[in-house]
Amino acid sequence: MLLNHNMSSTSQPDHPFLYAKVLGIFHANITYHGEGNCDCHPWRIEFVWVRWYELDKVRSWKPQRLDRVCFPSVLDEDSFGFIDLADILRGCHIVPIFNMGMALSEGTPGHSGHAQDG
Repeated sequence: MLLNHNMSSTSQPDHPFLYAKVLGIFHANITYHGEGNCDCHPWRIEFVWVRWYELDKVRSWKPQRLDRVCFPSVLDEDSFGFIDLADILRGCHIVPIFNMGMALSEGTPGHSGHAQDG
């Protein structure tokens, strides 16, 4: 769960939070060799590989309830991403609502073996 830094100040603001499933936690030792660099010391960068959730706008919900989320299709180029560990607000538990059925029918392109979202 992350804060949405792209919130607009319009009459209908964006949702204040972003949700993602963690697929992996990584680090890399980065050395920058470029203009203005006077130190060749490697920096440790930690980041998380995620599969983004999107708000479920198809199924109706009441404002008093928790947010409903679903995976976007893997065909969407923004379905996966990398985030800084410092941007993570907190962990949260996503509870499936099996009685509402599947968002995508079985065999539909859009499932990911890496995210285990079948």
